[in-house]
Amino acid sequence: MGRADLGITGTRFRLFPRPPYIHPERPPEIIPVTTIPGQIGRGPSDDRLYVIAPIGKRRPYGINRGPYGTPHLDLPPWRGPVRRPAEPDPHGHFDHIPADAPEFAAAHVFGAIRFTLEIWERYFGHAIPWHFARDFDRLEVSILPGHDNAHAGYGFMEVGEHLTTDGTAVPYALNFDVIAHELGHLIIYSMLGVPTAATAQGEYFGFHEAAADVTALVASLHFDSLVDHLLEDTSGNLYTYNELDRFAELSATEQIRLASNSLKMSRFAAGWEDEHELSQPLTGALFDIFVDIFQENLIERGVIGRTVAELNDLVRNRPEYAATIQPIFDAAYSDQRSEFRAALIDARDYAGVALAETWKRLSPHYLDYQEIANTLLAVDRVLTGGRYRRAMVDSFAWREIGKVQVGPRLKPPGKSSHAYSARTMLPELERRLPRMSYREQAVVLRGRA
Repeated sequence: MGRADLGITGTRFRLFPRPPYIHPERPPEIIPVTTIPGQIGRGPSDDRLYVIAPIGKRRPYGINRGPYGTPHLDLPPWRGPVRRPAEPDPHGHFDHIPADAPEFAAAHVFGAIRFTLEIWERYFGHAIPWHFARDFDRLEVSILPGHDNAHAGYGFMEVGEHLTTDGTAVPYALNFDVIAHELGHLIIYSMLGVPTAATAQGEYFGFHEAAADVTALVASLHFDSLVDHLLEDTSGNLYTYNELDRFAELSATEQIRLASNSLKMSRFAAGWEDEHELSQPLTGALFDIFVDIFQENLIERGVIGRTVAELNDLVRNRPEYAATIQPIFDAAYSDQRSEFRAALIDARDYAGVALAETWKRLSPHYLDYQEIANTLLAVDRVLTGGRYRRAMVDSFAWREIGKVQVGPRLKPPGKSSHAYSARTMLPELERRLPRMSYREQAVVLRGRA
């Protein structure tokens, strides 16, 4: 399901598969989205989303306090001034904007969202509506330098920056993983919805983070250059430390999370504090399943033997096997690069379809990881007759999914939490907040005018 295979032509953008502040040696890829040139306007903007760089926006969306201290729900649209938008060239494309131009970030964010959305709409087999469509017809995407986060919620995505350990500010707007991750949250809200306070379990929020991570992981594998680098660096042994494993690289040694991690559910038997950490057993299980599917494809192509794949699965418990296995992958890859690439693309597309079909069947109410595992197994029976059942059962069992129950939340959500945050807030919340005086409302409105 690659771009060449689909024969896609459309409006061109330049996207960085990996952040340029970490990989300056890698140029951006020219990526066409399916929209006919000329139908994406300045901003960029189209019928699904628009990008702005607000001037004077001091707070992100969510619950903010008015000038007299009254809390109020702040949602799009931003009605204040904005910086110069990205403009299409005379033919309607956006790949002409220099990477060091201020407008490039806006074009990059728009292109990344559109590219990822189209990938997942193909996997779902239909358009993905916005979960906020009753109130907003388009997603407002704001670039907010100085905001130390990136988050998406009811009608908005706000993209800030990250301060590295040496104090350097790096923009999330040029980090494809972060942008695709935030879109992943919006996709899950559309497909599942939001639980009530009575039906929300911790694993719903952990699932959200895991699903957003794999949304980005699968989408990133649609960059030809990333696939090439990944295979050249690993010789197809994806259980090694690699850039696919490193979700949202922030520096040469920092990343937001590792997809291939060793966390199990017993870590949270006594309770949990952060949904990002709680997501790790599920993310790890899904990553392991993806790698096992890839290896199964290699076996069927006669590229590696089953014994090699089975030994590789044991490396997490017996790391001494790694030194024996890697030379086997190196030799096989040097002779059959095209087979490795085809096996990886097949695994990518199966994962995309299987996950989309799984998410369609889930409810946000009382959701736990066991239900997700059972649903994925049922989907695999429909799609392949249970071809990957063993890999799925083994991965979920190793992570103790279905064996260990997660304990209660141990402390209220913190600053980095997305549970019960601006991300999950709906307009109905406004009715439960105290009313601002007309004078305070006027001051707030003038501040956003």
